[in-house]
Amino acid sequence: MERIAIELGDVQETLLSTLYARAVETRKKHGILRDPKAVEMVERIDYDFTKFDGSPTLVASVMRTLLLDEWVRGFLSLHPKGTVVEVGAGLNTRFERVDNGRTHWVDLDLPDSMKLRERFFTESDRRRMVAASVLDDSWHEVVRALPAPYFFVSEGVLLYLDETDVRNALGRVAQGFPGARIAFDTAGRWMVEHQDDAMFKKRVAATYAWHCDDPEEVQRWDVGLRLTESRTLLQLPRALRSRLPVLTRLALSGIKLFYGRKARVFLVNLFESQPSLRANRR
Repeated sequence: MERIAIELGDVQETLLSTLYARAVETRKKHGILRDPKAVEMVERIDYDFTKFDGSPTLVASVMRTLLLDEWVRGFLSLHPKGTVVEVGAGLNTRFERVDNGRTHWVDLDLPDSMKLRERFFTESDRRRMVAASVLDDSWHEVVRALPAPYFFVSEGVLLYLDETDVRNALGRVAQGFPGARIAFDTAGRWMVEHQDDAMFKKRVAATYAWHCDDPEEVQRWDVGLRLTESRTLLQLPRALRSRLPVLTRLALSGIKLFYGRKARVFLVNLFESQPSLRANRR
């Protein structure tokens, strides 16, 4: 089968790392995530994925994915016909993992990423694929045409934007979709400052631009977001943590013991959008 050549920007290239992380985990005998579609895509794409081998961020990426999956499933259990918007969809397969047969879905990403995505995924009566930036409001009408309530999930995207752009992007979503849930990850200051250390084997040119150790900071921006839940990757929900192999659980405990607050390299946050006081004063 012919291999698929790719042309991606620096930030968009990072989608290949998260794709590879899911494929590697799927190939394990006792992996904590099953994603055969990821394996298929890695085998089809003409790219040296092996440069990511040995990076500790692969396992971290998988745990982040699992936690976000759990939150989306929780939303769909309450609102089975609601709409999920995957911001920066890349080559994610969250729809394939959590689809309940009734939900509506929007995959959103930049044009070059969406062009690649269209080689592997197709639209349906419940699924739309939109080429646009999270900083552009043009796609809001596409979402509003689908059933409420809404759940926005953004994985490995916002941390590549500067704080001003993050604030604007989240504020526009919050004001445009009151009552929606918004889940995203952040990188702590220590991670941003040490991202180029050899131990992380980053192997891509993109650089984290925004650090956030405390999700309450986002709430204090007064853009219409109320913090509902926040977890580090070492604070997985009990049900999710129980699925991890014993050795993985022991390794996580060891990391937490020896690295302390530095273990907060990634936070996964869940917010609910509400009219902000600033918006009300206009």
